Amino acid sequence: MSSYSYQVLPGALYIVATPIGNLGDITSRAISVLKQVDLIAAEDTRHTGLLLQHLVINAKLFALHDHNEQHKAQLLIEKLQAGQSIALVSDAGTPLINDPGYHLVRQCHQAGIKVVPLPGACAAITALCAAGIASDRFCYEGFLPAKSKGRQDKLNALRQETRTLIFYESTHRLLDTLSDMVQCFGAERYMVLAKELTKTWETIIGLPVTQLIEWLNEDEQRQKGEFVLIIEGYEKPAQDELDPQILKTLRRLMQELPLNKAAAITAEIYGAKKNQLYKFALAEQDNPSA
Repeated sequence: MSSYSYQVLPGALYIVATPIGNLGDITSRAISVLKQVDLIAAEDTRHTGLLLQHLVINAKLFALHDHNEQHKAQLLIEKLQAGQSIALVSDAGTPLINDPGYHLVRQCHQAGIKVVPLPGACAAITALCAAGIASDRFCYEGFLPAKSKGRQDKLNALRQETRTLIFYESTHRLLDTLSDMVQCFGAERYMVLAKELTKTWETIIGLPVTQLIEWLNEDEQRQKGEFVLIIEGYEKPAQDELDPQILKTLRRLMQELPLNKAAAITAEIYGAKKNQLYKFALAEQDNPSA
């Protein structure tokens, strides 16, 4: 490990993944690049400074974050064109995955500047490989909107997504987000919560969403940390079987509207067959205990 050497190219941008928790997860190649580059563009220079201090690396830092990236990217392009080598890092994990940087990378491609990605830690992929949920097709969604209305709109748009879903969530919104998932995905949708990955209190648990909420409420400490949520994709019901969420909506509307109208509105909301819903409503009315 200590004898590893990698020669940095002049005028190249290096995308360098850093640890998401355990400092031992940084690669030898990443350390070699950080030691050699002329400049490190960091999401938070103070945070990156602590990592560099641990690695005993003295480097010049440049702040590049969401609020200044479009303005500062051109300055970095000019430095690269002058022959300087630059490493792009985020606070943790792989840059550009829910972090700034894509404006800079796009401008590098447009300017003909070489971009060199270094593989490394990524919370979404780390959680996915330990979830025990289908990983051949997945959809990364990052953080959901902060307000419940926005969250529910987004979740409803993904309600029938058959790929595995990946979200990030913070401590103070976790329970609200899971409650919205109950409303939008149904109480029995299976998911895996991965907490504090690679850190001392790493926890990975899989349960239907309502049971997961109960588990979190048993101990407030379980609600603290950084979370990745891996959610099983929507499973299409059998041809003659109606989705439970559709039936829930239909039954609610049946309490206020004529059956034909309730079936029509439900069909419009979910893109379902009106006749099938109307037949179900008739059967339900004739045999309410079924």
